[in-house]
Amino acid sequence: MSSVAAPAKASPGRAVLRTETRLFLREPGSLFWILGFPVLLLAILGAIPGFREPDPANGGQRIIELYVPTTVVLAMIMAGLQAMPPVITGYRERGILRRMSVTPVRPQAVLGAQMGLHGVAALASALLVIVVGRLVFEVALPGQVAGYLLALFLAIVCALALGAFISAVAPTTKIATAIGSVVFFPSMFTAGVWLPIQAMPDLLADIVSYTPFGAAVQALDQAAAGDWPSWSHLGIAALWGALLSAGAVRWFRWE
Repeated sequence: MSSVAAPAKASPGRAVLRTETRLFLREPGSLFWILGFPVLLLAILGAIPGFREPDPANGGQRIIELYVPTTVVLAMIMAGLQAMPPVITGYRERGILRRMSVTPVRPQAVLGAQMGLHGVAALASALLVIVVGRLVFEVALPGQVAGYLLALFLAIVCALALGAFISAVAPTTKIATAIGSVVFFPSMFTAGVWLPIQAMPDLLADIVSYTPFGAAVQALDQAAAGDWPSWSHLGIAALWGALLSAGAVRWFRWE
């Protein structure tokens, strides 16, 4: 008799990723804030006539050019701090994580799937911002593509690692949302949403450069101008990403 091979079972990690992808695509609100809001903000800023004129105070750059790296990072902040933590903590509150704890699935699979999905959405938003900036406001494409991609990757890692850390330590959705909101506004400030980093006083700009999003925005701005990003900015972003990721895995709780 011929034997029939049993179908291969999908790994727990792949099963988690498949399920999370289906659930993620059913959340149009999260997709709007990650994909739509940064582009909308750039369009609103670009509608201000003065923002489209060269500014001698910024070395002749237009303000809209300074805001492209900022809105790129804003998409990542929205994904990491506003969209992802409520999902994971919601699983914890409903007992889903507790039930998963007795299966082969590990914390890295849950956090990895969420970080991967939100990272892809943030990257798509970044590409939309760059395209809109180029086609609508004639913002030049990044001059140093490799440096820009590296800075973009580190910015995504920082944002999602911070969101994963909040998800790991917050016991409930309400607490995760509260922590995310508290961290959200300072993150927007250090990314230059309220005031471009280039327009900040020197002391404040130096302080901001030691934050994950301040370092990421400055690295993106340097790469956009055609220069290789400062290794100090890249190193600061990488260090923040590594520390926050390690903390998220270390303190992750199933219940």
